[in-house]
Amino acid sequence: MNILTVENIVKSFGERKLFDHTSFYLQEGEKVGVIGINGTGKSTLLKIIAGLEETDEGNVIRANHVICSYLPQQPEFEEEENVLQAVLKRAKINLAESREHAEAWTQESDVKAMLMQIGVTDFTAQCGTLSGGQRKRLALAAALLSPADILILDEPTNHLDNEMADWLEEMLKKRSGAIVMVTHDRYFLDSVSNRIVEIDKGQIYSYQANYSGYLELKAMREEEAFASERKRQSILRTELEWVRRGARARSTKQKARLERYEELKQAAAPAYDAKVEMNSVASRLGKTTVEMSHISKSYGEKILINDFSYLFLKQDRIGFIGANGCGKTTLMKILTGECKPDEGSIEIGQTVKIGYYSQEIAGLEMPPNKKVIDYIRDVAEYIKTEDGSITASQMLERFLFFGSEQYTVLGKLSGGEKRRLNLLKVLMGAPNVLILDEPTNDLDITTLTVLEDYLDHFPGIVITVSHDRYFLDRTVRRIFAFEDNGRIRQYEGGYTDYAQKKEATNAGEMLEGNDGNVSRKGEKGNQAGNTDGKKNWKMPSSKLRFTYQEQRDYDTIESEITKLEERVEALEAEIVRASTDFIKLNELAKEKKEIEHKLEEKMNRWMYLEDLKDKIDKQ
Repeated sequence: MNILTVENIVKSFGERKLFDHTSFYLQEGEKVGVIGINGTGKSTLLKIIAGLEETDEGNVIRANHVICSYLPQQPEFEEEENVLQAVLKRAKINLAESREHAEAWTQESDVKAMLMQIGVTDFTAQCGTLSGGQRKRLALAAALLSPADILILDEPTNHLDNEMADWLEEMLKKRSGAIVMVTHDRYFLDSVSNRIVEIDKGQIYSYQANYSGYLELKAMREEEAFASERKRQSILRTELEWVRRGARARSTKQKARLERYEELKQAAAPAYDAKVEMNSVASRLGKTTVEMSHISKSYGEKILINDFSYLFLKQDRIGFIGANGCGKTTLMKILTGECKPDEGSIEIGQTVKIGYYSQEIAGLEMPPNKKVIDYIRDVAEYIKTEDGSITASQMLERFLFFGSEQYTVLGKLSGGEKRRLNLLKVLMGAPNVLILDEPTNDLDITTLTVLEDYLDHFPGIVITVSHDRYFLDRTVRRIFAFEDNGRIRQYEGGYTDYAQKKEATNAGEMLEGNDGNVSRKGEKGNQAGNTDGKKNWKMPSSKLRFTYQEQRDYDTIESEITKLEERVEALEAEIVRASTDFIKLNELAKEKKEIEHKLEEKMNRWMYLEDLKDKIDKQ
């Protein structure tokens, strides 16, 4: 049954047209994930559905007695209200829309139980003292408690730690009512949604699938469009040759052919999605990097960090995880010098240049009347990239701020656009140690995908604090988990590996070393997490299997070995030809030694992977 129709709508903000005569429909019980590049209108669509935003043209039709419950991206509360009052008030506002639902009102004890579930324990605390993340959780509690027919969620997983995100996911999967949500969490989307809606260039495209299915369907749609375009271009070339031969339009057939040529020429080619472009911009990192020795930090009786030591290695990919308020951001601020430890020391090398991507937009220095271009020029007018030196304006274009948009004042940008702009500002500083504190908050999936690819090639150290399981699986090779009493424990691999090892350790199925590092028996090296699917981390198996990095290595290692062997042969031939040039011989011999060392490492890795593959096949 159709419970909502958004038909042929048009919506603009100034010169920017978000929706251009497009439509959206919602069936009873559907769970819809809305995706798209920041600034395309995802949050605006949710507000239109919730009845909080008017369209310029078109109709919004809701079925009789349909009630919507809305979670905004940046919820606001009265400063003097306490936590319990605020949630009760918000939920009552939702219920007041229909007297028929009055009997379904949740009792105060249930409200308190919900608040406890999402990590809020002080019911008398004033809202004015709460952080942005705590306010978001209050608004989430109010939205979930309302007996709504349509639950509308704008970035519900922002500011939720991994366990809370897992709990919310299970709750939404069991919910019988319709859900429309905007989220960057790809595992969350894949597990909860049964339809994906993409907003692109003013139009709404619907895919009857979860996120994995959407990726396949979109690839097919784009391939079909580009195949049609290739065919059009081929026919156009043939027709153009015919026209150039001086064909005279005397017969009806010739006139029709000329008309066909004009029609083909005027047809629009399929548009490519604009994507953020990043290059590996980093300063040289010397021998001494960053070393933390016996760091401890407490606030009152609460111990956040208890005797933590670690030497960050070149090209380390480290992820820090833990419950909200456990001390992850505090540790990052200790790293950057913003906060002093109670005990311990930090040694930072002379060549280290730290780039800190902050968690909170509110904490950024983004004057509302400052222009986008000036915000970036404050860092640098020119920046060196792999493509050479480019201007601040060109970098802005790579981050999807085109033409007049560069002269927009910061106050008019969406939350996601501000985050994207701040990411550019951090990278413009050419750091060689990149600290990302909750980088997935408010960034669209397209930008996250490009950021992940950028981090693959970033030549320095990457330190990430994140609750996004997919992002951790994709980008880190070592996890540090905050546990009880400020203890920070090390696990090899990505989030999937961590979750499996943690589960297995609790069940007594894994070996634990004296240093607290848990790893698979017989496993060597750092592995990134498995991104093949949600089920792997959700339902750990005792069977051996490739991690994400192992699978990637297994698929490519033979071709890499072949290339290295070919390079060794080529160098040997060059050495023979340069037998009288001792300077050249020295250089060639040095390179040959380095390539042979790499080849030996690859062969060892290949033997390990082949042995593991043989064990997996025999299970």
